[in-house]
Amino acid sequence: MSDPRRRAAERRGHLAERLCLWHLRLRGYRILARRYRTPVGEIDLIARRGQVLAAIEVKARGDFDTAGQSIGPRQRRRITRALEHFLSGRPDLAMLAARFDVMLVAPRAWPRHLVDAWQAE
Repeated sequence: MSDPRRRAAERRGHLAERLCLWHLRLRGYRILARRYRTPVGEIDLIARRGQVLAAIEVKARGDFDTAGQSIGPRQRRRITRALEHFLSGRPDLAMLAARFDVMLVAPRAWPRHLVDAWQAE
């Protein structure tokens, strides 16, 4: 991918993350981390609502189907390991029920929040 196209894709991704962040806040989630990076993986958003801790992957594509298909098994494993890393530094959150969500973003539509999109292996 050329450099300008890559930058444009990154801008779209960051905009999609901000849109999802506000969508979650309006639904009662508290954002604990954004773009949490570790040597083993990255999580777009980590949010808490009640007794649930959600690691949320945001995918922005031209349509919801393409966005949903863009998360493969390797990426799910990396996100799972990244959440384990996050929790290792936050023992105060260990008692929460952890889950993995996906938020899909497509043009001219509200984000779709897929709750508990996969289970840790």
